[in-house]
Amino acid sequence: MKFRTILLIVCTILLLSAQITFSQQSKLSKGVNYISEFVASDYFKKLQLSNDDLALVDSIFVRAVEFKNGDYSEALLTLTFALVPYRKIPIRIPLLNIIIDYPLTSASKQIFDKKNENLPKTLFIDSPTNNFGDKDKLAHFFGSAYVSYSSNIFDLGNLIGYFIEVFEEKFKIQSSADPRDMMTNKLGNLFGRLLKTNHEILPSEVFLLHTLKYLTFTP
Repeated sequence: MKFRTILLIVCTILLLSAQITFSQQSKLSKGVNYISEFVASDYFKKLQLSNDDLALVDSIFVRAVEFKNGDYSEALLTLTFALVPYRKIPIRIPLLNIIIDYPLTSASKQIFDKKNENLPKTLFIDSPTNNFGDKDKLAHFFGSAYVSYSSNIFDLGNLIGYFIEVFEEKFKIQSSADPRDMMTNKLGNLFGRLLKTNHEILPSEVFLLHTLKYLTFTP
């Protein structure tokens, strides 16, 4: 990989990291613990008995907004970290060929494991039917929504969504960018932009847009 590309990726990481201050890290940790405990709770388990997975995603989103007292930017950032189904991500550093496990902000192992077990997994009509499904797409969705919603100068949602995929392809142990991740990033970007003018919009309404392309109408 060209040095210019490496430099661009590293600079972008530093730019994003610099936006999260020590104070915000403390608030983020509290939010991550709160949302993780909510999804891991017996109450959430009962909700699963009477609601589909998209309704559950809505309930998680609403709970995060309430916890953050209506601060949608903080809520989206919290959801991005709280719903990641991994505690660490393996990253391969180009040129040096060194693999490091980068720790992510997460709850205790017991809560984390229970949260992962309860995470909504059927987000799309074509979601995998295994036990994991599309659980990893939630962090993509809310992460892109956070960047899009919080971008005041110009819309960075698509740019960051693309950057995430390039980062995963070049730094993480992954052979190529996942087109379904890219699709989820775009939906998250759209959700963030819609939230700017309509705080009544729910994640399920945007997730369903992907399903519409599978529908056919006959007279």
